[in-house]
Amino acid sequence: MQKIDTIRECVLFSGLTDEQLRDITRICFEKSFGRGENIFFEGDDGDGLYVIATGKIKVYKMSPDGKEQILHIFGPGEMFGEVPVFYGRPFPASSEALVKSKLLFFPRQPFVELLHQNPTIAMNMLAFLSMMLRRFTTQIENLSLKEVPGRLAGYLLYLVEEQGGGDQVNLEISKGQLASLLGTIPETLSRIFAKMTEEGLIEVDGRKITIKDRDALSYR
Repeated sequence: MQKIDTIRECVLFSGLTDEQLRDITRICFEKSFGRGENIFFEGDDGDGLYVIATGKIKVYKMSPDGKEQILHIFGPGEMFGEVPVFYGRPFPASSEALVKSKLLFFPRQPFVELLHQNPTIAMNMLAFLSMMLRRFTTQIENLSLKEVPGRLAGYLLYLVEEQGGGDQVNLEISKGQLASLLGTIPETLSRIFAKMTEEGLIEVDGRKITIKDRDALSYR
């Protein structure tokens, strides 16, 4: 995929002309990462942001005792690492490629200048950051106020909405990674999947999950 194709598909740059898109390609650089390779670590200099061309990236934090908490998982067309661009501080979390990934890197200063020149991009970024704040608020609410079954139910219903509203969703991450995202351990998550299956709420076939009783699931 060409850089301009990746940029065109990113919500951050929607509404721009082809000429503007070509100008944007001149300030970014392609970077490739293998599965399990870190893009940056918490505390590294926040020298720019990334847009995903292909692959999947997790953003996470590690506790002092080595426990991982996944904060976000991003896919093609999404950006991450944007906070330090405005805040001027180090990255507040770490990131890692879950699969082989190709990214576009936008250095901080050229990107800030780009925002000054293109108000449309600034407005798109505000919309994206608002969406991310909503996601993060929901995640904090789930981790703070719900038990693990409620967190899993909420995540499955979120996938239903994200993947088109049907009764079947696909987990694009492993169950171990999902456990980290939900703040639990794989063994506990497996037991909850089994219990929900027994109760007739869901049907599990590998990473394919069919929602059998959406109303009951929403009350977990």
